[in-house]
Amino acid sequence: MGKPTGFKDYPRQVIPYRNVHERLLDYQEIFTPATVDKLQLQGARCMDCGVPFCQSDDGCPVYNLIPEWNDLIYRQQWRAALERLHSTNNFPEFTGRVCPAPCESACVLGITEPPVTIKNIEKTIVDRGFEEGWITPQPPQKRTHLKVAVVGSGPAGLAGADQLNKAGHHVTVYERADRIGGLLMYGIPNMKLDKAVVQRRVDLLAAEGIVFKTHTLVGNNTDADIQLDHLTAENDAILMAVGAGEPRDLAIEGRELEGIHFAMDFLTENTQTLLDHGNPDSAKIHAAGSDVIVIGGGDTGTDCIATALRHGCSSLVNFEILDRPPEIRADDNPWPLWPKIFRVDYGHEEAAARTGEDPRSYSLSGKKFVGENGRLTGIETCQVSWESGRPVPVEGSEKYWKADLILLAMGFLGPEQKVSQSSGLELDARSNYKAEYGDYQTSIPKVFAAGDCRRGQSLVVRAIHEGRKAARQIDRFLVGESLLP
Repeated sequence: MGKPTGFKDYPRQVIPYRNVHERLLDYQEIFTPATVDKLQLQGARCMDCGVPFCQSDDGCPVYNLIPEWNDLIYRQQWRAALERLHSTNNFPEFTGRVCPAPCESACVLGITEPPVTIKNIEKTIVDRGFEEGWITPQPPQKRTHLKVAVVGSGPAGLAGADQLNKAGHHVTVYERADRIGGLLMYGIPNMKLDKAVVQRRVDLLAAEGIVFKTHTLVGNNTDADIQLDHLTAENDAILMAVGAGEPRDLAIEGRELEGIHFAMDFLTENTQTLLDHGNPDSAKIHAAGSDVIVIGGGDTGTDCIATALRHGCSSLVNFEILDRPPEIRADDNPWPLWPKIFRVDYGHEEAAARTGEDPRSYSLSGKKFVGENGRLTGIETCQVSWESGRPVPVEGSEKYWKADLILLAMGFLGPEQKVSQSSGLELDARSNYKAEYGDYQTSIPKVFAAGDCRRGQSLVVRAIHEGRKAARQIDRFLVGESLLP
């Protein structure tokens, strides 16, 4: 490494978010620009450890060559760092913004000191690459006669399409929404991933020869614009990358009341109207003046909190059925595993700035939605204690909470079932498309699956990894071998 004692000489310095009170007034990205000279010193903190767990299974799912590009930016070789970054990750501008950075949790330095700011470095490398004009269309020099259809344009679908196009195949991506990007476009708010960043990469992929078709629903049913059977007959291989779009519901009394919505419907409509009209004021699901409760404590719940605050909600509470996490790792959660600890994400910080307190309430379970004249007015809950891994209601802990908008952000159960039910795609025990990891072939000949629809709800970076590996298997299926990584 360029600075063997860097981890001793320089403290960890994270690139800060924008001022919380300023960013609450708009939908622009929450990030501030990096100071290059300071970031080079952060790269110097990479300690040349014997086994870089940051790029292991417990660290980076795409096995980014993190120590290499940390060293390169310390030496001011930014373009070389970009090449190393792109060699393992098709879309570092996405992961550098939205990934929770398990690489940092697995950083060897993090055993005794604050870890290297890997996520900040990744984002800055690729952003500088675009700013300097280093990232340009690179269409394949040779084309095969083979055609591949990719169904779904989220991170798995785009990564798979990118790799297959690099191999020279003719790739067409089908997306049922009006814009390409899937989860990246509509599932993640603009303040965490600017949609111009997504469109910039989509435009690059199109310039490299990938064909994109929007407003196109694929399936074997009357709702479909293209039947899967027809797509299979017209192509040499299919990659299903439709995500895990079946939300987990809260099937308690009063669920039919108006004012209860799935989180993804809320977030999608917010982004749709923001892109179409410049602001989300015309969105049908709007939190302005509402008493809002978000049920679910993951990233999607945080995004709902941040969006509702920008709408101008009157009050906001976030329910979590789990206990409050500890401040430090528990004994059964050792390094380099992902630390299950208490965290304050951007939405929690914004809620605290607006209301003066953290919005989260833990160990709560909904018992009944309450309403009048078909309209939601609140929810009854009870406290739960966890016994043998299951929540048990605490007697006498019932409580009523006022609410006229409740957002359900409790995760996803797998892909929507219309395609599998009508086409005969076999499912696994968790209702995902059955396709073995490493092979990715489904029960239908020449149809492959990757990403959340195969493995279940997970991280953007894992979807990219699956799209890349499925592309390699498809390439081998088509031509007998593959030079794809």
